[in-house]
Amino acid sequence: MKNKDQKNAFLFEKINYTILIIGIAVIAIGFLLMSGGGSDDPKVFNDAVFNFRRIRLAPTVVLIGFGITIYSIFKNPKKQ
Repeated sequence: MKNKDQKNAFLFEKINYTILIIGIAVIAIGFLLMSGGGSDDPKVFNDAVFNFRRIRLAPTVVLIGFGITIYSIFKNPKKQ
């Protein structure tokens, strides 16, 4: 039986959730940067698939977003 005096506590604080949402938004931006570059005609090759934005920038942004989300999980707001 549960104790009525026991307080339901969240695992994370508000700052953790804020950082987590920022990280998810950065990941979404990275995937948006990766999109596009296709060709309407399947017989025509489009070199836009191999430009800097899709090959270097977007994966870097996604990895930074994953780093931010991992940081939000490990951050301990009670430790000051």
